[in-house]
Order: sequence, then C-alpha cells, then structure tokens
Amino acid sequence: MKQLEAAHMHLTVAITGASGAILGRELLRALEADERVTRVHFVASENSLRVLAEELGVSGRNDLVEKLLSFKTRKIIQHADADIGAPIASGSHPSNGMIVLPCSMGTLAAIAHGLANSLIARAADVTLKERRPLILCVRETPFNRIHLRNMTLAAEAGATIFPCIPAYYANPKSSSEMAKEFAYRVLAHVGLPQPGAYVWKPEE
Repeated sequence: MKQLEAAHMHLTVAITGASGAILGRELLRALEADERVTRVHFVASENSLRVLAEELGVSGRNDLVEKLLSFKTRKIIQHADADIGAPIASGSHPSNGMIVLPCSMGTLAAIAHGLANSLIARAADVTLKERRPLILCVRETPFNRIHLRNMTLAAEAGATIFPCIPAYYANPKSSSEMAKEFAYRVLAHVGLPQPGAYVWKPEE
C-alpha cells in the first residue's frame, strides 16, 4: 500500500499500563503541534487509565485527550481498546506507522505473539503485516528472559524496540523537559524530526 505523503501523515499512538505516562503526554502534544501530521488515532488501554491517574492526575476515559493536552484537539481521535472495529484495525486504512509509549510487558507479549486480543495489539499486528514502522517504547527493569525473548520476537517481526531510557547529556532541567526530548527522539524515527530537539555536537 502506498504510504501517505510526509506533509499529511497519519499515525497511531497507544498508551499502555506501564509507568511513564508523562512520555505519552509529551508525544501527543508534539504531534498535535506538528503541521505535518494530519490525523492521530489514539488508544489508551484499560490499565493505562490507573497509571495516568496516579502519575499525571488525569482520571477517566471521557475527554482524555483534552485532559492530556490541556486544550481541545484538532487532529487526535480517541478509540476504546475494546473497539476492534475501529479503522486502525484494518490494513486498508492509510497509516504511516504506530508508536506505543509507554509499552507494558503485557502489551509487548500480545504483539510479539500476534494475539490481536485488543485494538492496540490488533493495530500493531496490522502495522507489522503492512511493513509500516512500529515503535515499542518498552518500560520495565530489570528485564527477565521472557521480556527479552518477546522483544527479540517483535524486533524480528519488524518492530523497533525503543526502551524508555532518557538522555542525560542534554542536561534536562525537569522531568517534563526530559520527557519531551525522549518524545522528540521517538518522532525522529518515524520521519518527524522536531524543531528544538537537542542534537549532540551539531556540525556548524
């Protein structure tokens, strides 16, 4: 399937029940502001709702995107994780890729084994079968052998394993700044380098 033009990108973003909700929030904010992105399909897993409440003070599913952005969205469409009939569950739906941030070990396992037992897992499965970019920002420490094997399986299927490890060389002044820089690095991997992103020793 022909990919969308870079100036009209459609992406899928999922937040799952792992710590690191601030990273997902900063990713959504960057995508909302990026004029190259036309549409974002957003899915929050059931387990993510508790993490969002505990880490960001954001509660409930209703108007979740607006709560995370702190303003009304122009381009982000929210889907329930149980809605397997959503557009992103089909390979015929145009897309430039999918980002799961943060990605829990349970979600990783479902994707690695092709379970497609939720909209997030199904959308990831579709992304892989259509040979589109899939970035899994896994969040756990330490990794056990099951985690490592599942990451290997997902990588072999075409996913990019992008652990939630912040960069310290940018000397971030706050957790929000650190999260924003991490989100910027993720977006660069789907062809959306962000203005203002920190670059180590840029060439003059």
